[in-house]
Amino acid sequence: MPFYLTRFSYTPGTWAKLIKNPEDRRAAAKEYIEAVGGRLHGFWYAFGDHDGYTLWEAPDNVSMAATALAIGAGGALSSIQTTVLLTVEETLAAMQKASSITYRPPGDKA
Repeated sequence: MPFYLTRFSYTPGTWAKLIKNPEDRRAAAKEYIEAVGGRLHGFWYAFGDHDGYTLWEAPDNVSMAATALAIGAGGALSSIQTTVLLTVEETLAAMQKASSITYRPPGDKA
């Protein structure tokens, strides 16, 4: 199954709720991804551009997109961004396949 890295930030209102009533959101994240047949591999909070990061495994892009859409539609986040992660093997295969593509930059005549 593919892996996905999600970066998210809470709204100020969500932080206020969590400060008033601290809650481990890993259980919720695990429930969301398991609903589409996936698995949560990690959940971290951070300083910086994003409040937190999750590492997920999902059956496919549609399943992960559905999870991200459902979470984003909940209104607790001010931002959510998900990146599809490639294994080294997948990247090597992509490099090999790329070698068969002839790229023509814009403005260059064929």
